[in-house]
Amino acid sequence: MTNRLGDAISPYLRSHADNPVDWYPWGEEAFAAARERDVPVLVSIGYSTCHWCHVMARESFSDPALAAYLNERFVAVKVDREEHPEVDSAYLAAAGAFTQNLGWPLNVFVTPTGQAFHAGTYSPPVPVDGHPAFSQVLAAVDDAWTTRRAEVERSAAGLAAMLAEGQERLRGRGAVAVGGADAGAGAVSAEQLAAVVAELGQYEDAQHGGFGGAPKFPVAPVLRFLLEVGAGSGDTATGAAALALRTLRAMTASPLRDPVEGGFFRYATKRDWSEPHYERMLYDNALLLDALTAAWASAPHELWARDAALGVAGFLIEVMQLQSGGFASAQDSESTVDGHRVEGGYYALDAEARARQTPPALDEKVLTGWNGLAIGALAQAAFVFDRPEFALSAQHAADHLLEAHVTSPAGEPPRLLRASIDGRASTAVATLEDYGMLAEGLLRLAATTGSTRYATAGRMLVDAVLAEDPTTPVFAVPGGGDPVLGAQGLASELDPSEGAYPSGNSAAASAALLLHALTADARYRAAALRAVAPLAADAVAQPIAFGATLDLLTRLSRPAEQLVLVTPAPSDPLDRTPAPDAPDRTPSPDALAARVRTWRGAVVARATDEQAQLLAASGFELFADRATRDGLPTAYLCRDFVCRLPVTDPAALARD
Repeated sequence: MTNRLGDAISPYLRSHADNPVDWYPWGEEAFAAARERDVPVLVSIGYSTCHWCHVMARESFSDPALAAYLNERFVAVKVDREEHPEVDSAYLAAAGAFTQNLGWPLNVFVTPTGQAFHAGTYSPPVPVDGHPAFSQVLAAVDDAWTTRRAEVERSAAGLAAMLAEGQERLRGRGAVAVGGADAGAGAVSAEQLAAVVAELGQYEDAQHGGFGGAPKFPVAPVLRFLLEVGAGSGDTATGAAALALRTLRAMTASPLRDPVEGGFFRYATKRDWSEPHYERMLYDNALLLDALTAAWASAPHELWARDAALGVAGFLIEVMQLQSGGFASAQDSESTVDGHRVEGGYYALDAEARARQTPPALDEKVLTGWNGLAIGALAQAAFVFDRPEFALSAQHAADHLLEAHVTSPAGEPPRLLRASIDGRASTAVATLEDYGMLAEGLLRLAATTGSTRYATAGRMLVDAVLAEDPTTPVFAVPGGGDPVLGAQGLASELDPSEGAYPSGNSAAASAALLLHALTADARYRAAALRAVAPLAADAVAQPIAFGATLDLLTRLSRPAEQLVLVTPAPSDPLDRTPAPDAPDRTPSPDALAARVRTWRGAVVARATDEQAQLLAASGFELFADRATRDGLPTAYLCRDFVCRLPVTDPAALARD
């Protein structure tokens, strides 16, 4: 039996390399083998920090007898959902026709042409409480394939046609030419925002915080939306901010957060946030760092928000950041404690006891999009909390991504890698989330460091996915999506769902909207509006599932506001040497800078005089004619690029 997984990029696939199952990685080779043998394909999807994936691997995929049956009757494909999110999305959509209990491991049985005809999640090794054993599932699927083949293929073709029709509807909605309407078309109204905030308030668990019952997830995109609404004025803003703060306060004080290393776990199995699933994901912690940073900026007296934000930033830098500069995708839920492999056992220990144990393994895949989230969150936290070491960490990651994950084919737009590990590139196709999240991360880093290099790189990535044809979806990946799914008619690159983190569509639109604020180029704002306006009705109706889209719609419903801080050339950003006129103490942060750091509801940017000139010369119009006055830090408050007179006195910096 050929070992096809031993040299895989994905640690998840490598963990299955020694199974007696004759696994294939995702690719055309597996489907060609299935067509040649005329057998169905088991597409088994999971990820390295998934607890039940590990359990099923030990119980079923390591069983020689079960593996022999599987190898004889099926072609088995193992997929890392983090490496191939399009594949995961496509098969999750198909699996919804067979089970309401979607999750991972996801086991989907498909025809040799890729059409699903049965699906399920974890199956035990023996029947339990009415749930069949995995061996029984295999036998039933094999029986259906061999005795009712025509019925199976007819049903599979019907489901595939229905899913393809849904994708066409999404493409059509994405091509709606609202960009040609007035500038406010498609933005949510104040009444709609009030209704959404009120509905989310009804979902709130008044006793334990958070939304809904068990299991309970952080839903960070929804928290970021509430904080964005909260940056406005009026009763709706006050209510949104209060709801976000209550939720974040409950989460930070709960078992969902590791008090020793600062990171958040993926979700809790109980309503009171207890009994978490102990994997720690890069995307959760990046988005929650963003939310906590915004929470403290809006309410500086809430010291728990500052402390939690600094803790999450420390976790990202000290635990998740690799020597290369990139961030690992996740940390495992299981670890070996005193010789016993247990879930969560490491996290039950204090710092001193942990030092004597081997920490849970990292999934060291560097995922482009998730790294973009971390870069942007650390850049913002560096500015708000005046912690330049956070910015240096973000720059280290950005430099690695730009060097190792960006390719420039001759005569074509730049291309991204989806994933790499130890310098080896995955063959997985980069997705729209990779372009959008990295672009926004680079633009946010540029806005807080004044770097023209990061600004132009972010603009390059937005331009690479921005379609000029108004009859097509607004954003599309250069070269197209996953080629195997495309050949099978199952491409799902337009999936707009975003429960745990922003969709590719909203990530690209958010990057474009930020780029508009920095360049004054109206086509970027129009693109963002055209991308999310068709989703407005769905977002308002299902706010938990569309947090990032609602965040964008909120920003699009307001006049664009920018605040630029221009400073004299700085010394070493890590130099804490006391100023000459105060040799016996470290000076307090500059008062104007401190005022700017906690400014909410605007795009805030910072640059030196020289950086502002370079950015303006590179097409970032926001920085044109922005310079210090009398050698002092100087702030410019602008609305729709019309700026007030510059101020050097923080008392003079105020909204109308």
